[in-house]
Amino acid sequence: MTAPRTPTPRKAFGRLSLPERSFVADALRTETVGGVLLLLAAVAALIWANVPALHDSYESVSDFHFGPGAIGLNLSVAHWAADGLLAIFFFVAGVELKRELVAGDLRDPKAAALPVVAALCGMAAPALVYVFTSTAGGGSLAGWAVPTATDIAFALAVLAVIGTSLPSALRAFLLTLAVVDDLFAILIIAVFFTDDLNFVALGGAVAGLAVFWVLLRKGVRGWYVYVPLALVVWALMYNSGIHATIAGVAMGLMLRCHRHEGEEHSPGEHIEHLVRPLSAGLAVPLFALFSAGVAVSGDALAKVFTQPETLGVVLGLVVGKTLGIFGGTWLTARFTRASLSDELAWADVFAVATLAGIGFTVSLLIGELAFEDDAAMTDSVKAAVLAGSLIATALATVLLKIRNSKYRKLIEEEERDEDLSGVPDVYEQDDPAYHLRMAEIHERKAAEHRRLAREKAAERDALAEVTDGASEDHEGPA
Repeated sequence: MTAPRTPTPRKAFGRLSLPERSFVADALRTETVGGVLLLLAAVAALIWANVPALHDSYESVSDFHFGPGAIGLNLSVAHWAADGLLAIFFFVAGVELKRELVAGDLRDPKAAALPVVAALCGMAAPALVYVFTSTAGGGSLAGWAVPTATDIAFALAVLAVIGTSLPSALRAFLLTLAVVDDLFAILIIAVFFTDDLNFVALGGAVAGLAVFWVLLRKGVRGWYVYVPLALVVWALMYNSGIHATIAGVAMGLMLRCHRHEGEEHSPGEHIEHLVRPLSAGLAVPLFALFSAGVAVSGDALAKVFTQPETLGVVLGLVVGKTLGIFGGTWLTARFTRASLSDELAWADVFAVATLAGIGFTVSLLIGELAFEDDAAMTDSVKAAVLAGSLIATALATVLLKIRNSKYRKLIEEEERDEDLSGVPDVYEQDDPAYHLRMAEIHERKAAEHRRLAREKAAERDALAEVTDGASEDHEGPA
C-alpha cells in the first residue's frame, strides 16, 4: 500500500516567479524614482511655506483659481492637484489592482490571503488606535481614516535613500500590500467622504464609463478617443459629489490585463508602463508640493503630540500600522500553515510593517477631506502625517540596517548569472541546459587552472635548478 503523500508546506515570502519578479522590479524602479521626487517635493513645500519671505507666494499660488466655472471646475491649484492629478495616481492603482487580480499574486486565493489580510489589519488597527486615542482625549473622530493609508512611493524612496537591498519577495509584498491598501482607501473615500449626490452628473459619469468599457471591448485604439472621454468622465464624477479620483480607479479596473496569444504585453500593462512615469514623476510630486506646505514651528510640533486628533494620527501610523500588518501576516501564516521562507526571519516582516507606517499621499488627501471645514485642524493633521511618517522612517531605517548585510547576500544570490544567459541562476536549477553550460564553464576554468599549475611547476623547477647550481659553485675551496 502506498503511503499518503505529505503536502509540501507553503512558504510565505518565498521566491517570486521570474515573470512576476521582472514586473515587480520594473514597477518598483519607477516608484522609487517617483518617491525620490516626492521627497524633494515635500521638502520644497515645507521650505516654501515656512520661509517668511516665501510664505505669501506659496499661499497665493496654492489658492490661485482657474478653469471653466460654467461647469463647476473653477478650482484652486491645490484643488486641481488633489482632485485632478491624483486621479492619474488612482488610475495606475486601478490598473495595478486589475493586473494583480488576473495575472499577479492575487489571482491565487491562497497567495492573495497574506497581503489582503495584512492590508485589512494594517488599516483596521490604525483606525482603532486613532479612535481610542481621540476618544480618550475628547477629540474628534472625523480623522479615523487618516492613518490607514500606506504611501508605497515614499516607502520605496526611503529604501533607496538608506540603500537597503530588500529581497524581492518582501518588496513584492510591500507593493501588493500598497495596491490592496489603495483599493480600500478608495472605498473609504467613496463611502465616507461623499456628501450630497448630484444624480444627473453621476448618471452621466456612469454612462461615460460604460462607453469607455464598450470601446475597450471593441478594440478601439487611439489616445485621442480615450483621453477626452476620460476628462469628461472625470468632470462628471467631480460634479456628482463623489471624489473625482474614483473615476481614475474605475477606468483603470476596466483595462484588460491578461495577454492574448501572440501579445508580449496586455493593453493594461502597456498603458500602465506609459502612464506610471507621469503619475510617479509629475502627478504625485505636484500634489505633495501643494499639500505638504504646513507651518512647522516648536508650537506646531508640540500640538501634534498634545492634541488628541493629531496624536491619534501619529500613533496610528507608527504603532497601528506596524502591529496591524505584522499581526495580520503572522495570523495568516499561522492559520494557513504557511512557513516563513528559510532565508527570512519574522524580524524582517516587522521591519517592513514599520516601513508601511509611512503614510503620505492618500493620508494627506483624507486629512483634507476629513477636516474640510477646519483649516487649522487640517494643517495640524498634515503636520501629524509628516511627523508620523518621519518617525516610521527612522524606526524602519534602524531595523532594516540591522539586517542589511543579510539582505545584500540574498540579493546577490537572486541576481547571480554565472552562465551569462540573462536569467538568474536560481531560476534555472531545473533546466538541464543550464547545468551543461555550467559544466562547460567549469571545464574551461579547470583547464585554465591545470595550465597555470604546469606553468608554476615549471617555473618552480627552473628556480630550484638555478638555486642548486649556485650552491654547488660556493661549495669549492676558498
